[in-house]
Amino acid sequence: MNAIVALCHFCELHGPRTLFCTEVLHSPLPQGASSGDISGQNEQAEEEEGGIQMSSRIRSHSPAEGASADSSSPGPKKSDMCEASGCRSLAGGHPGYVSHDKETSIKYVSHQHPNHPQLFSIVRQACVRSLSCEVCPGREGPIFFGDEQHGFVFSHTFFIKDSLARGFQRWYSIITIMMDRIYLINSWPFLLGKIRGIIDELQGKALKVFEAEQYGCPQRAQRMNTAFTPFLHQRNGNAARSLTSLTNDENLWACLHTSFAWLLKACGSRLTEKLLEGAPTEDTLVQMEKLADLKEESEGWDGSEEEVKPSSQPDVVEGQELSKCSPEASLMPDCNSWNVAHRRLSVFRSLRHMRQVLGASAFRMLAWHVLMGNQVIWKARDMDLVQSAFDVLRTMLPVGCVRIIPYSDQYEEAYRCNFLGLSPHVQIPSHILSSEFAVLVEVRSATRSSLYPTLFDDEQSLNKYEFVVTSGSPVAADRVGPTILNKIEAALTNQNLSVDVVDQCLVCLKEEWMNKVKVLFKFTKVDSRPKEDTQKLLSILGAAEEDNVKLLKFWMTGLSKTYKSHLMSTVRSPTSSESRN
Repeated sequence: MNAIVALCHFCELHGPRTLFCTEVLHSPLPQGASSGDISGQNEQAEEEEGGIQMSSRIRSHSPAEGASADSSSPGPKKSDMCEASGCRSLAGGHPGYVSHDKETSIKYVSHQHPNHPQLFSIVRQACVRSLSCEVCPGREGPIFFGDEQHGFVFSHTFFIKDSLARGFQRWYSIITIMMDRIYLINSWPFLLGKIRGIIDELQGKALKVFEAEQYGCPQRAQRMNTAFTPFLHQRNGNAARSLTSLTNDENLWACLHTSFAWLLKACGSRLTEKLLEGAPTEDTLVQMEKLADLKEESEGWDGSEEEVKPSSQPDVVEGQELSKCSPEASLMPDCNSWNVAHRRLSVFRSLRHMRQVLGASAFRMLAWHVLMGNQVIWKARDMDLVQSAFDVLRTMLPVGCVRIIPYSDQYEEAYRCNFLGLSPHVQIPSHILSSEFAVLVEVRSATRSSLYPTLFDDEQSLNKYEFVVTSGSPVAADRVGPTILNKIEAALTNQNLSVDVVDQCLVCLKEEWMNKVKVLFKFTKVDSRPKEDTQKLLSILGAAEEDNVKLLKFWMTGLSKTYKSHLMSTVRSPTSSESRN
C-alpha cells in the first residue's frame, strides 16, 4: 500500500512534531552500500542536518527524489529539538530500520522524517492538523480529513500518562497518509482496529510507569505545595520526556517499526484494485441495483416470518433431495458422499453440453423461447438438474431479463418468472401447454440405456433421462430466427472454440445487442419518434426482422433503472431542450 504511517507528538515547547514514520520503498537499495557504510554516512548527516536518519540516505538514490541529503533537506534543526529528546525518536547516529519483503521486493523504511521535501511537507501538515484543528470530540479518537493536493489522512489521537506533564498526560497521534481517498475510507475498520491495538499497548506500558512514579513521589501533592513556583522551573526543564522514558521500553522504536511495516503490508494485501475500462455494463448496473434492494429489504425486515406450509414433496435441504438410503445408512459417509457425487454428475455444464444432450432442433426451439422472453418450464424430479439448466440458459440473457423460480409445487404465472422449475406431479393449465409463449421441457426416465451418443466422460449419468421439448408454437427448422441465436449456434458448433471462449462470445454478443436496445429505447421511449423513423433505425441496426424486433423489445425490459433515469433526466433537461430547438 502506497502510504505513510507516522507517530506524532504535541510538544509543549515546539508544538506538533513528527516522531517516527514508516514508508514503502519500491526501489532497491543502492548497489555497494552496506549497513556499515550507511551508518557512517548517517553519523555525518546527523551532525550536518540535525535529525535526518539513515532511511533518508536509503531513499536519496532515487533520481526522482534528489541525489543526496544536504543542509537543504527537510527536518527540524537542533535548536528546535527538546533537550530531553521529547521531539526526537532515534538518537544521533542511529541507522534507522529497514524491513525487506522478499515476496514483493518492497522495503519498509522507518525514520523520523521523510527525506523527500514534498513528502516531508505532506507529513508535516498532516501532523499539525491531527494535533490542532482536526480532532474528534474529547480530543481522543479517530478522524478522517485531507484533500487531493496534500493527501488524505486517517488520524487517531490519544493521551499518554506522564507524571511530569501538565495535566499528567501528553498528546500523541498515529496518522496514515495516502492519496487514494476511496482506498483509505474502505480501510477505516481495519486501520481503526489495528491502530487501536498499538495505542492500547503504548498506554498500558505508560500507565505502569506513571503508577510507579506516583507511588514513589506523588506529583499532585508536590505541585499543590509549590503552587506559586513557576511551572517550567518546577519541572526542572523536563518539558518533553521521550516516549521510551514514558513507557520504559528501550526497544520501543523497533517494535513500532515492526507494527507499522506489518500494518502497511496487511492493509495493502486485504484490498485489491480492479481496473474497469469504459462505462459499466448493464449487467453490472442491474446487479448493483439488486444488491441495493436486498440491503434495503434486510434493513427494513421486522423479523416476522410466514408460516411454512407442509408439502407433499420430498424434503429438500439446500436445493438437494435427501438421500434415498435408510435412516441408519444416512449416517454412513460412504452412502451420502456417493449420492452427492452422483447428483453432481447429473447436471448441465455449458450451453454446448446442453445442445449435445437435447439435440440441435430441440435446443434451437428452447433457445428461441429463451431469447424471446417466453416462459421456460422444466418438469423434473432432480432439482440440481433443473437448477443447472437455468444457470446455463440464463447466460444468453441480460441479467435484468432473468426471473427464476427454481422449484415450485404449483404453477406460477409468466409475469412472475420466465424460468420455472416444477416437480413432475404439478398440473400445468391447458392454455399454457398450447400457448405460443411458453415451452415445456419434461425430464422423464429413459426407456433405453442410451438415447444419444456419449460425448463426455460424465454424460452417461444423463443417459437415464429422456428430455422432451414441446411448445404451442414450435420453431420451424427453416425459420431464420433472431440474428443472435444464429451466431450463438455458430459458436457452439465450432469445435475449435473452447467453452471459455464461447462464454466470452456470449458476453460480446449480449453487449452488442444491449447497445442496440439502448438506441431503440432512446429513439422510441424518450424521443418519441414516428413509426416510419423507427423502421429506418431498425434497418440501420440490422434488426428489422420480426424476431429481432421482438427480442429488442423484450431486452428493453432488462435495462437498468440507473440508465433509464439518467437518460430521461438528461434528455428532458432545459439545456437539452434548447440544443434541440
